[in-house]
Amino acid sequence: GSWEKRILKSLNSMCTELSIPLARKRPVAEQKELLNKWNEMGTDEPDLSLFRPVYAPKDFLEVLINLRNPNYENGDSLSFRTHLGLIQVPLKVKDIPELKEFFVELGLNTGQLGIDDSTQVPPELFENEHVRIGQKGNVGSDIMLPRELHAIDIPLLQRPCPTNLTCLGECLPKVSDRLDVLYYEQLKTNVIQHDLLVDSLIYKDVKLTASNDDYYFVFEDYLYQVLLCFSRDTSVLGHFAYNSASPPKSYIRGKLGLEEYAVFYPPNGVIPFHGFSMYVAPLCFLYHEPSKLYRIFREMYVRFFFRLHSISSHPSGIVSLCLLFETLLQTYLPQLFYHLREIGAQPLRISFKWMVRAFSGYLATDQLLLLWDRILGYNSLEILAVLAAAVFAFRAVNLMEVTSLAAAEAVLADLSTLKVMPLLQIFLFATVT
Repeated sequence: GSWEKRILKSLNSMCTELSIPLARKRPVAEQKELLNKWNEMGTDEPDLSLFRPVYAPKDFLEVLINLRNPNYENGDSLSFRTHLGLIQVPLKVKDIPELKEFFVELGLNTGQLGIDDSTQVPPELFENEHVRIGQKGNVGSDIMLPRELHAIDIPLLQRPCPTNLTCLGECLPKVSDRLDVLYYEQLKTNVIQHDLLVDSLIYKDVKLTASNDDYYFVFEDYLYQVLLCFSRDTSVLGHFAYNSASPPKSYIRGKLGLEEYAVFYPPNGVIPFHGFSMYVAPLCFLYHEPSKLYRIFREMYVRFFFRLHSISSHPSGIVSLCLLFETLLQTYLPQLFYHLREIGAQPLRISFKWMVRAFSGYLATDQLLLLWDRILGYNSLEILAVLAAAVFAFRAVNLMEVTSLAAAEAVLADLSTLKVMPLLQIFLFATVT
């Protein structure tokens, strides 16, 4: 609650400082101008120097570090008392044997579509076997898949990259492409007609992140279109029914504090933070039709990504992911964990930004899509914490030699050459437990 209030206060103070309203109707001339340049908004260079992100992942991490359970005394649990990480909320997280069982299909002896089908094995043989497994799985499926996805013959996690994310569109409740386009156009009309303060935050975020990324800068226009429409989409408010957060409210001018004049702001209830646009950028490789891209991103957000910036005790929530990451390192790489802790380089201070952005902007795109396929397939974000721990394990020799946080960050600065599946498989299935 207090974190949400801080975010809203930051937004309101920016509004006051810059003398800019939270929302205004655009004059007709401005509407026409925006409509004309809708497909080339990246060429526009508004002065955003006075705007700042409402918060960045490192600000959010400080909030999580200070979380405490008031009903819990440190002495209550011996196992948690020995936890020396930054997260001090005792939540139940999986250990490696449980993770092995949960991610059993990622085992070393199981062929991975998207990887092994690019080798010398005839792809049709490889895929036929997976179709057989998929059909068998549908009879008594114990593979963790979202309920809506059980209708698909092949478990999503075993489809080739990027087919899993591509076929997400087929798995969503059936809506004709025409209705998709109509809904998207409706949101677009709202963007054209009304200017929101968050629009400038979206522009600023895209300029600071995706526009400077070697993979994603070409999608700048798509990102503006999707994110501006997203901010107007009131259907996104539905996810607050299963999100422990509450949508931020603002008041009609002159009616501050009167509940009947309260409105959700922005209309979708989501205030973008630094790096938010990176949830959309990788999907631009798969979907070139804006209405389709929009629908897939919105679905990924309300199923998964919202958990990465909401405080909750959910196993896929960011608090649990942080604790899982720290527990895995402390348990299975104790020397490395203690060394980094002693030199003031708590591992979570380095890995947190990777997990909050679901590794977007850190991994090469083909590797990122393999990772997101598995998130979709297992209906869980826990794989993010496992991968973060696996990256530390992979660079352990170098990390044991560093003597400062800056040096540790330098060792882990570039993840673009890493291969996701071998890292996960070695950490889960070749680590002595």
